[in-house]
Amino acid sequence: MTSVKTKPERRLSRLRVQEAVTGYAFLTPSFLGVILYMLIPVLIILWLTVHKWDMISPAKYVGFEQITDVLGDPVFLNSLKVTLLLVLLVVPIEIALGLLLANLLTKGLRGTTVFRALIVIPWISAPLALGVVWSWIFAPTGGLLSAIAGRRLEILVDPHWALVAVAFVIIWNNVGYTSLFFIAGLLSIPRELLEAAYIDGASSRQAFWYIKVPLLRPTFFFVSVTSVIAVFNIFDQVYALTKGGPAGATDVLAYRIYTEAFTNWNIGRASVMALAMMVILLIFTFAQNLYFRRRTTYEFV
Repeated sequence: MTSVKTKPERRLSRLRVQEAVTGYAFLTPSFLGVILYMLIPVLIILWLTVHKWDMISPAKYVGFEQITDVLGDPVFLNSLKVTLLLVLLVVPIEIALGLLLANLLTKGLRGTTVFRALIVIPWISAPLALGVVWSWIFAPTGGLLSAIAGRRLEILVDPHWALVAVAFVIIWNNVGYTSLFFIAGLLSIPRELLEAAYIDGASSRQAFWYIKVPLLRPTFFFVSVTSVIAVFNIFDQVYALTKGGPAGATDVLAYRIYTEAFTNWNIGRASVMALAMMVILLIFTFAQNLYFRRRTTYEFV
């Protein structure tokens, strides 16, 4: 025997349907954005990985042979090694400096507001323009550092120092961005918690390591993930400073993909490299998520 809905129940049911329709209507632009700018490009990349195409002649199906060829290419493997090395050089220093700056800029010292604005100027500036400025600073002939030293400094043409110079520029460019998130995290820690620790006899160093750092773990997770992704996508600074040289010492993945696509005109090989980068970043993000999952506190007690 079926039950007959009363008027209030029917009105409530219609209201729920209207709310659901309204909610999905508001979400439609986001769904369209995901489909147009994420799903479709990924599907196109997957299609291109098994095709050879120079953007002029018709695409030619070559199958998985192209994928295995790229993954075993010494040039690609060198780019992967250089990128991973750059991650190791940049991310730990960037996070440490960002945390140090944030800790200093949340002490209420005079001029803190001005310094907060100054440290983000490199991050909001055009990276290619900044790369050109730094290429002049590092230039062996007529460069600022060579003029100060009084002799020719071949930093960008030395395979041992070129990647270090690129790492320095990236850290200088992004440390303000990192410190902003740590500032937000530090300011969200209740002052009562810190004051109670100081009353109990804790020093500033103990409060930092045993209260602030543990409560900043969600910030550490976000900053580490975004920093790794940012380093993998570094292109402008490398293009302006070294163009992947000398001898492939700064030939990062993003620059190698650009070279393969728009210098060698092999879109298929570039797509394989882009897909490999995406898979590597997914693995990195998943690993970082596993590491921080049980070490993260999202609410204060």
